[in-house]
Amino acid sequence: MKMLSRAEEIILLAILRLGDNAYGISIRELIHASTGVEWSLAQIYDPLNRLAHKGYVSKSRGDSSPERGGRHKCLYMLTREGKDALRELQRMQKNLWDSLPKKALG
Repeated sequence: MKMLSRAEEIILLAILRLGDNAYGISIRELIHASTGVEWSLAQIYDPLNRLAHKGYVSKSRGDSSPERGGRHKCLYMLTREGKDALRELQRMQKNLWDSLPKKALG
């Protein structure tokens, strides 16, 4: 299994949380609301493209809207591989945290 970067992890979690409403701007807004950190669109779309290339997300075309000048939204969904990658990352992080001595963080 390929390791996820922290940005990829956060984006996958945002897509999972957003369900059928996961597109670039909604992902960016959820990340800002959840972390307090404002990400640029490049910080969203670069990892999204990597995740799609790895097979962890799939893209589909959403409806067009007048607000977008008739353009379609690009919607993102987690694939089975994306969910597996998140589960594996969660398992690995739990193992790392659980193996720390109780005094490690003071």
